Order: sequence, then structure tokens, then C-alpha cells
Amino acid sequence: MVKLGIVQTKSYTSNKQGIKNVSKILESLGKKETDIVCLPEQWLQNNRITSFEREFSEFTKIAKNYSMTIIPGAFYERRKNRFAITSPVIGPKGEIIGKQDKIHPFDYERNLVNPGKEFKIFKTACKFGVIICYDMVFPKVANSFVKKGAEVLLSPSRIVKRGIIPWHLYLQTRALENRIPILAANVSNHRFGGNSVIVDLFEKDKVMIPKLVSKLIGQRSAARSITLSKYIKSRKTRFSDARGFV
Repeated sequence: MVKLGIVQTKSYTSNKQGIKNVSKILESLGKKETDIVCLPEQWLQNNRITSFEREFSEFTKIAKNYSMTIIPGAFYERRKNRFAITSPVIGPKGEIIGKQDKIHPFDYERNLVNPGKEFKIFKTACKFGVIICYDMVFPKVANSFVKKGAEVLLSPSRIVKRGIIPWHLYLQTRALENRIPILAANVSNHRFGGNSVIVDLFEKDKVMIPKLVSKLIGQRSAARSITLSKYIKSRKTRFSDARGFV
């Protein structure tokens, strides 16, 4: 069993203020023995980060103190003459253990961002993949992570209010297709619609049913203990039933 959490953030006037306030939420999740926590995409005032180690030094301390893995979100990082949108992963020893790049830049992002090309699997309390916002739209992304061994998918997102309903549909569909729980964190303010969710799955008479077991309003957090082994049989059967076609 693993305890997984999400943090839904509001807007802040500075990175310093935002990180200070959210650190209190992370502390509370750490005290509840949460193993892995995910934050939204681009929730800070300045989302172009020059040093993740320096910017999130407070988060790394919390991760180490509570042996917790923290996905602090996804942000712009300069790579030579262009940017990537990337999600750093802070491991339970308080150091950045890797980064997952956004594979499908959205709309205006394409003018600034090189798309990612790798599907990285991280292993701390469990094996997981990080799907950044718009990547959830594309079935192959989630499927590739799961086929590489991900037991859960975590998704830093930034979804406008009018996009919440289709976003929830994508999340439930990807969970159902791959027989895997998904945690997705969103920003909550005048433009972005919050409603961060934990998607779990329940089997009834050989029918797997996705369910939003947590849905957040305002700046809040949620955590849920999940037995990841309960999905293995169904996932194995679903994947073995798939057939190649032209």
C-alpha cells in the first residue's frame, strides 16, 4: 500500500510567498505519512526556473524530513536557445532524482518549447510516471508509461475553467484504459478551474469502473492510501487482450 497526495494551489504575488505557504501544506501531508505528492503545472508567479535546487530548497528539506517524494509542478527551464517545460522530482532523500519533460507543448507553448521525447519511470515508494497537463490528451503517453512499468500516474496540470469537464473525462478514460490510478493537480484562481482529482478504479462483476474519489475546491490537499497490487491482474488481462491491426 502507498499513500499518494495532491496539492491544489492558488495564485501568489511571488515565488517566495507561494513556496512558503505551500510548504505548510506539504508539512501537513508529511505528518500524515504521505509517500508521494504532486503539485500543479506553472502555479508560481515566475514559472521560468533557473535552478530547481535553489528555488525549491524548502521542499527538498521537507522531502528529506518526511521521506516523501515531491513533484513540485512543471515549469519552463532554458535548454540552449529554447525552453523545455519540465517536471523535477524530489526524492525522499531530499535531492532531485530526475525530470520529466512535457511531450506535447500546448498552443502558444510551441513557439517557446522543445517537446520532450522520453517516458521516464521513477521509483521511490512505488514506480510512477509524470504526465504534464496536455500530454493526458494523447492515449499513447499514458500507455507508454504503464507499459514501462508505472504503477500510478501523477499529473501536474493547469486547466482553465471551461476545460474541467473534458479534463476529468480524459483522466478517467486513461485510468480505465490502463487499469491504473491517476492523481492530477490543478491551479485554482480566477482563470484556472481547480477541481484537482484522485481517480481510483473499482471492479464490479468483471466491470472496471473509474471514480473521482477526491475533488478539491480552493487551495487544499488530499491524500489516499491505495493498494497498487489490486490492479495488476486486470491490467495484465487488458493488455494481453489487445491485438495488433493495420
